[in-house]
Amino acid sequence: MNWMDFLSILFLFVLMAMLLLKMSGFWNSNGRDFPPGPRPLPLIGNLHLIDLKRPYRTMAKLSKQYGPVFSIQMGFQKMVVLAGYETVKEALVNQADAFAGRPVVPLFEEFMKGHGIIFARGENWKVMRRFTLTTLRDYGMGKKTIEDRIVEECSFLIHRFKSYEGKPFETTTIMNGAVANIIVSILLGKRFEYEDPTFIRLLSLINENVRLFGSPSVLLYNIFPPLGFLVGARKTVLNNRDELHAFIQATFIEHLKELDANDQRSLIDSFLIRQQEEKNKTNGFFHNENLKSLVANLFGAGTETTSTTLRWGLLLMMKYPEIQSKVQEEIAQVVGSAQPRTEHRAKMPYTDAVIHEVQRFANIIPTNVPHATTADVTFKGYFIPKGTYIMPLLCSVLQEESQWEKPLAFCPEHFLDSSGKFVKRDAFMPFSAGRRMCAGETLAKMELFLFFTSLLQRFTFQPPPGISKEDLDFTPLVGFTTPPVPYLCCALSRS
Repeated sequence: MNWMDFLSILFLFVLMAMLLLKMSGFWNSNGRDFPPGPRPLPLIGNLHLIDLKRPYRTMAKLSKQYGPVFSIQMGFQKMVVLAGYETVKEALVNQADAFAGRPVVPLFEEFMKGHGIIFARGENWKVMRRFTLTTLRDYGMGKKTIEDRIVEECSFLIHRFKSYEGKPFETTTIMNGAVANIIVSILLGKRFEYEDPTFIRLLSLINENVRLFGSPSVLLYNIFPPLGFLVGARKTVLNNRDELHAFIQATFIEHLKELDANDQRSLIDSFLIRQQEEKNKTNGFFHNENLKSLVANLFGAGTETTSTTLRWGLLLMMKYPEIQSKVQEEIAQVVGSAQPRTEHRAKMPYTDAVIHEVQRFANIIPTNVPHATTADVTFKGYFIPKGTYIMPLLCSVLQEESQWEKPLAFCPEHFLDSSGKFVKRDAFMPFSAGRRMCAGETLAKMELFLFFTSLLQRFTFQPPPGISKEDLDFTPLVGFTTPPVPYLCCALSRS
């Protein structure tokens, strides 16, 4: 169905609903203490103002007009947008408990049904997050055991890059595979070969869902759920989930056959042990649906974000060869021909600054994952009721003019002082902040450093013949995350 057909049906829906909405007084304001915002139209709210492909751009512009705390209305859904470092920090960190909820978003509700960790709420979320953090640490997050696994995977990735002998190739599938193998080693206790058809299929399911979750059609479905039968993307997302869950279920059934409490080899093993320990407990949380959703959440989040950041990193190195050369010089001085390890990071301020700036510039989750208030809140002089949909705009933090000297430029000096030492920046929030910040932040930081330095130690990255660095496309794709447009690169061996 094309957009004109969809809009025609939507218009009919408007006509049917107008009278009811008018009679109900739905469009009355929330009261003088609710955050200000553009006046909504009947039924569609402020939808006519929003760039459906990249809504964060519209919201960033609206914040300049209405201030750092403002409201917009998407169909029937009123939401409060938080913009800028001070405002986002005040909500997510200083008033962390009050802003730690998740809103009811139709497709996310269908997709996860409140299970797992990312869109779980209440006690289920607390139990699953506590289990996840403990188990990730148990299996080496932040420790030498997981560092050794990343280093091993770096060798497989380097071997693959070498196989192209300097000829152009596309990085998405390979990078996804390398990064995914790290979280897979924790979840399943194994690694996949990059050519494994099952692995390739699982990664494609995740990539497609991440893209569709941020698509205009899914955005419209979440605003107007009764029109879901017109949105093919909804069916695709749910079918992909079912296929991924079927794989996870088959995997944990296999794990059950050899389960040994004294020899736990993966997060699935640890979950199944807890499940057996609590099998007589009523209203427990260690059931199969939580297991499938949790593994799917961690598999997706642990792959997509880090892989996307690394692909932005290689694209930026091709765009700025002088920065690439300075990174390689520092690697040569500090590491030499040895394998880069996390202990080297403290002695590599420029490389560390470049990696941080890649994360800031790439801005891969610009709208953040939506939050909700868990209680009535008075915030910055406004009254925000319990259950309000909250959008802490991460792009407004990572690109805030008062926080960054060149917010729209790629500038590693953002993280360096006048003497070239690395400096932390408070407004560096790519992992969000507060109660809902990324559970895998420590793992992601280790992966980014080791993969990035290992690749730049061995290769120089250039555009394919006939393409200049000025031709490189920096327009992000549309999706829940914002990866670069797929590109070809040449990895020229430095040995």
